[in-house]
Amino acid sequence: MVARKERALGPALTNGFRMRCPACGEGKLYGGYLKVNEHCPACGEELWHHRADDAPPYMVITIVGHIVVPLLLAVEMALHPALWIHMIVWLPMTLILALVLLPPVKGALIGYQWVMRMHGFDPTDPERDPVPPSQREAEELVARSLAAKT
Repeated sequence: MVARKERALGPALTNGFRMRCPACGEGKLYGGYLKVNEHCPACGEELWHHRADDAPPYMVITIVGHIVVPLLLAVEMALHPALWIHMIVWLPMTLILALVLLPPVKGALIGYQWVMRMHGFDPTDPERDPVPPSQREAEELVARSLAAKT
């Protein structure tokens, strides 16, 4: 059996939160707002194995709720502003916080999955898919065109 190199949780979470590769901390994790690169541009680490689907939004909702709700209640108790003031302050703040926090939280979750070797980040895992999504799509198109010809 081959010994696996230990992966440190703290640096991987930090790198992911910084939206960097969990392995090297140098390469950009995202090619778009939330589109994860298939490989790290710096070290080549395979990143397409992540399964950061619904967990980041749930975490962001919890974080934003713990920030906005106490502030809203404190302002209401201290100043008793009109409802329209609450609306113009708290709705944009909630939206902006959620949009700003979503990529770093997703990155931290990807770092966690990488450290724990979840969802194909372990080369010996039967769940591992050796083909990145972009190549899978091309292979499916070829297979469909061949099936259509026959």
